[in-house]
Amino acid sequence: MRINTREELEARRQDYRRSLACQKKQILICAGTGCVAGGSLKIYARLKEIIEERGLVCALKLEEEPHDSVGVKKSGCHGFCEMGPLVRIEPMGWLYVKVKVEDCEEIIDTTIIGDKVVDRLVYKDKETGKPYVKQEEIPFYSRQTRVALEHCGHINAESIREYIAVGGYSAVEKALFDMSPEEIVDEITKSDLRGRGGGGFPTGRKWSQVLRQNSEIKYVVCNGDEGDPGAFMDRSMMEGEPHRMIEGMIIAGIATKAHYGYIYVRAEYPLAVSRLQLAIEQAEEMGLLGENILNSGFSFRLHISQGAGAFVCGEGSALTASIEGNRGMPRVKPPRTVEKGLFEQPTVLNNVETFCNVPPIILNGADWYCSYGPEKNHGTKAFALTGNVNNTGLIEVPMGTTLREVIFDIGGGVKGGEFKAVQIGGPSGGCLTKEHLDLPLDFDSLKKAGAMIGSGGLVVMNDKSCMVEVARFFMNFTQNESCGKCVPCREGTKRMLELLTDIVEGRGTPEHIDLLEELAKTISETALCGLGKTAASPVVSTLKYFRDEYIAHVVDKKCPAGQCKALISLSIDPALCKGCTKCARLCPVGAISGTIREPHKIDPAKCIKCGACKAGCPFKAIS
Repeated sequence: MRINTREELEARRQDYRRSLACQKKQILICAGTGCVAGGSLKIYARLKEIIEERGLVCALKLEEEPHDSVGVKKSGCHGFCEMGPLVRIEPMGWLYVKVKVEDCEEIIDTTIIGDKVVDRLVYKDKETGKPYVKQEEIPFYSRQTRVALEHCGHINAESIREYIAVGGYSAVEKALFDMSPEEIVDEITKSDLRGRGGGGFPTGRKWSQVLRQNSEIKYVVCNGDEGDPGAFMDRSMMEGEPHRMIEGMIIAGIATKAHYGYIYVRAEYPLAVSRLQLAIEQAEEMGLLGENILNSGFSFRLHISQGAGAFVCGEGSALTASIEGNRGMPRVKPPRTVEKGLFEQPTVLNNVETFCNVPPIILNGADWYCSYGPEKNHGTKAFALTGNVNNTGLIEVPMGTTLREVIFDIGGGVKGGEFKAVQIGGPSGGCLTKEHLDLPLDFDSLKKAGAMIGSGGLVVMNDKSCMVEVARFFMNFTQNESCGKCVPCREGTKRMLELLTDIVEGRGTPEHIDLLEELAKTISETALCGLGKTAASPVVSTLKYFRDEYIAHVVDKKCPAGQCKALISLSIDPALCKGCTKCARLCPVGAISGTIREPHKIDPAKCIKCGACKAGCPFKAIS
């Protein structure tokens, strides 16, 4: 089973490709967390059962000996989460959406046996009704460029053989035998790959700093502690491309002469943990990980460390402290992680997406990678598109793609109202507005606009969203997740949360706004770590672009979006009210009175502002 030389690796790759070609049809069931929650594993089991009932050979894994079969596989996330559970049929590239267990028999009989499309299961455009049979032709996919997510959803996420068949571990082979550590670092530097975890620090520069360190022990650490609300890019890559990430980490080890690696992943990601563990075991068994890889003389051991869900452990020094068994708390810098990181040794620390970009750069070259994106912002970026958008899901686009393209072309437009804002970068990011729709999504452009890419969460909001409440939500998250080590973050975020709560509950004054701005400036200038320094960003950006909403809350005691319950005042328009009595019957506290066929009234002293009357009024008389 062990592969001892690069020649053996190539021979094994050709064998696996032949085996894969012998699977005349493949059924790829999305087994990312979202689709699993929607019942995709039941679909997987039922498809397997029906194939066997029909007397067909069912291949659940890639066999070394080729034979005609139907491959039934658990793939990684397909990305189109709004339409899940998803099933892809190869080699045709057909995609079935919103699949149910009851659909399995028809899929086998019509598609696998009959070579015909199940028309009712293909995606249809919501506006035009146009059907799209092939996955790559669907607008959601056709406007994307997948590099880090290249194989996610297209191969068995639990098979190292399939990963090798599509070129996996070729980059490790090239790095081991055809490149020196310095040449690897130079190639990564030339590619202008910047850290995809949020900071955007040049990866090549970080690796070169570790390479220069005169230490016998060095570490490569992968930050899989994805804590931003609405973000699931790294989780999906760990679930769907575990070998791609591991390969990137091995190359980082070769480049920096590090022989030990750790993957820090949230314990709340059990599927990611199990697939990573399986991938490590598979790679070790084949000799692609561990001692003397491919008899090259280079060894690299990899371990998984599970975090307990603390948001602050996404910060580098807090993360390494957690791996060491200590409380995850940031430390004062310098020294930097590249000098004294894990166990006080030089450490490469990058996130999942960054490592997933490394193998294709090594294989295809820096010039190829630089063909995507604007200057100093090359490559692609994965985003988790969520909120009030028609097509929620996981996407990957070239750097420099505009918000308009992402939200309206890929996302299919805003759901439930007009576009108002998008929160980007999670609690450390900021809100962007209509005036930013043509803003390129890259590190430098977003920084100028007072926002940041962060890990890549994009939460779209319509005109029914209250931006003060949005700021309060993120401040509540940040305050709860503060490690408490430094006073500015511990006490400052607490006070900002109190002020925001007062505003949305009707106790706010104009002085509250002034104090929020003062506190935001103080925290950003004095907090210990990067998370603390950006804690006030959602408040700063909403104050900048939606100050009128804050003023409406504190001066007029009104919530323009009608979302802050304490500021809602319901009334009945006598000109529109027909006296049908429906509102009175719907009111749970008897706050509405009136006689039949006469205008009704709401008693503000009794009204609990639940909105049941407004929602149920057939004449739209209540506002």
